[in-house]
Amino acid sequence: MLISGPSLTRLRAFLGIGGVASFHRFERLVASTPPADESSDAAVVAALREAGGRRWSDDELRLFCRVAGQSSARTLGQRPFSTQLIAALALLGGHGVQLATGEGKTLAGAIAAVGFVLQGRRVHVISVNDYLARRDAEWMGPLFGAFGATVGWVSADQEQESRRLAYAADVVYVSAAELGFDTLRDRFRVERAEGPLVRPDVAIVDEVDAVLIDEASTPLVLAAATAEGEHRIDSPRIAAAVAELEEHEHFEVDTDRLNVSLTEAGTTEVERRLGVANLFDSAAHDHLTAVNIALHARALVQRDVDYLVREGRLELISAARGRVAVAQRWPDGLHEAIEVKEGLRPSAVSEVLDSITVSALITSHRTVCGMSGTALAVAPLLAEGYGFTTGEIGSRLPSRRIDHPDRLFRTRDEKHAALLEHISSEHATGRPVLVGTASVAASEQLADDLGRAGVATAVLNARNDAEEAAIIARAGEFGRVTISTQMAGRGTDIRLGGADEGDRDRVTALGGLCVIGAERYDNGRLDDQLRGRAGRQGDPGSTSFFASLDDAVVQTNLELVSDEHSAAVRSGGLDRAAGILGHAQRMSEVSREQQRAATLRFAETPARQRAAVLRLRTEVLEQGLRAPDAGILLTAASAADLETLEREFGESAADAFASRVALFHLDESWCRHAALLAEAREGIHLRSLGRDSPHDEFVKIAQQEFAAFLPAVASGIGSTLAKAVAAHDIDGAVLRFLRPGSTWTYMVSEDPFGSPENRLWNRATTSLRRFLH
Repeated sequence: MLISGPSLTRLRAFLGIGGVASFHRFERLVASTPPADESSDAAVVAALREAGGRRWSDDELRLFCRVAGQSSARTLGQRPFSTQLIAALALLGGHGVQLATGEGKTLAGAIAAVGFVLQGRRVHVISVNDYLARRDAEWMGPLFGAFGATVGWVSADQEQESRRLAYAADVVYVSAAELGFDTLRDRFRVERAEGPLVRPDVAIVDEVDAVLIDEASTPLVLAAATAEGEHRIDSPRIAAAVAELEEHEHFEVDTDRLNVSLTEAGTTEVERRLGVANLFDSAAHDHLTAVNIALHARALVQRDVDYLVREGRLELISAARGRVAVAQRWPDGLHEAIEVKEGLRPSAVSEVLDSITVSALITSHRTVCGMSGTALAVAPLLAEGYGFTTGEIGSRLPSRRIDHPDRLFRTRDEKHAALLEHISSEHATGRPVLVGTASVAASEQLADDLGRAGVATAVLNARNDAEEAAIIARAGEFGRVTISTQMAGRGTDIRLGGADEGDRDRVTALGGLCVIGAERYDNGRLDDQLRGRAGRQGDPGSTSFFASLDDAVVQTNLELVSDEHSAAVRSGGLDRAAGILGHAQRMSEVSREQQRAATLRFAETPARQRAAVLRLRTEVLEQGLRAPDAGILLTAASAADLETLEREFGESAADAFASRVALFHLDESWCRHAALLAEAREGIHLRSLGRDSPHDEFVKIAQQEFAAFLPAVASGIGSTLAKAVAAHDIDGAVLRFLRPGSTWTYMVSEDPFGSPENRLWNRATTSLRRFLH
């Protein structure tokens, strides 16, 4: 007998395998929930509040399930299913939860949030985007109100006062990006009375695998304009020179499309066009760097796949989500190089004031838990990185979805022809079809080809992501063909027969929603998320994937698969195609995990150093330079100058001035330190060519530089206080250094070419294979 689903999960948990939890206890508690008794609900809620933050007993959990179910039915018109209550209890227990698409994660998360509030906790519900943060806060608001809890939501366009009110609520729905940006802004407070916006306690993470694994190493950044005159090298001239180069003659792109390099002829041509005698001379270092970045922008980053150009702006497309990644930028000048390539005005030159990874942001919460339809696949990583185990909750009704085997083809053209025929055939019966594609360009090409074949389509991609919910809500209509990228309308149910289910019987008779993958993604969880759109809550449905040996997931990872598989791909044989596809996908996942782990490992030391600086900064902000631990920032000379200012301007005014001076120098010195570490990080991978560990060398550099950090801050404070004494002024020219005139925030998209270590390793692997063949 084949064991699968929650039964397999329980077995894995019993055997202690891979961060997996069994929810059998929660299933038993929900099954034994006492009958409804509204007359005693108020007393139950009061008793649960009185219990405070201690762990609830089984009897208290049963009573909580009862009152939560009653309140949900009364305020929302929705009585939670047992699966939703099990999920809520698992979240309250600090677990990750795998719950299938359409099973009601929003309500389960809200019930768990209510439970945490009754325990005296503050809750951040980490939403996928601003739209869902507002929708869910407003939708679940009546439920929170029934328990006397307040709820708020945060979005990118909110003003400061609105944000402050939202964060003051018991439960706040907010995206990871906005939460991170507000955390960074809090770090630069200069007024004691303001208080921090963000007070992390409990994080309930929606799409927990995407946020905590796929986006874990993504830095969120607070930046400001650099000093006037710090401009980039002549980017348009370099972009024009690179644009004239011919592939193979002037540059070569590696098979995995993660590296590009000039040939000897290309180097000569670039030197001629730029008027540089030797591009590899140390005097031409800036030119060489700019040429390499422009070459990457020209050859490796694709419009309508990696980014859009809309209303004169460059907009990145999230590889994991398929939608526009709001407020994201590529690092190290690549973003500006692509803007120049596209004829756009380059972004303002900026300096990074501070940054925080998504992982560090979430782990600042005392309790972390979350949900997704595909969390179990990364249970070991969630346990290792965040300390919680993950379990699976079965669907409320038996699945009637049929998952067909992959349809495999030698070439993309053969696959595309079969895909068009299959979609047209299904559409001819009136059955609704949802097709998942890998990019904006692919979705639009498929729509155009189907249009020429007489099949009308609705297209959902990063260009029209504002219409996501409306388009997906209609995907189950009779005769509807919807083409989507990875976004596929998460958070919106696809009801058979349309949003009102008017044609439900007719669509059901045809087999329900037909979901088709136009190719396998580079992450198996994305495949599973697309499959999950069919067969909602026991509905009929089917899924199938079309794949070829020249799809991106195979070709990009060709150098990483075995020699035997590589030869099979190059020969075009299909006998091993399924194994090749699976292996290539696994290698892609391994490569991404290595990159994520390396990035997080390198971030550990700077994060510890930043935490130490922030502790000192908080003490200075709240107690001034006379605080016990702040004494390290005052030399004997600067202490004497401070006393002089206190006699001249009064103790209160002089101490407030000195605190602001100290805060400025702490912040300015950190910006310089962080920039130095970023530069060291980018070049440290070259150490792997020798015997040194790049990470160990980086830590050594970071520690050496940090040893000089506090003395530099103290020196800066002393210099500024001395100027104030000499000028007899604590209000005028001496304060020109105060906070930057304007700041902005953005999320650094992952380097599309991998970490420096991975790039070096992949190039070495490729070169070795070429040598051996």
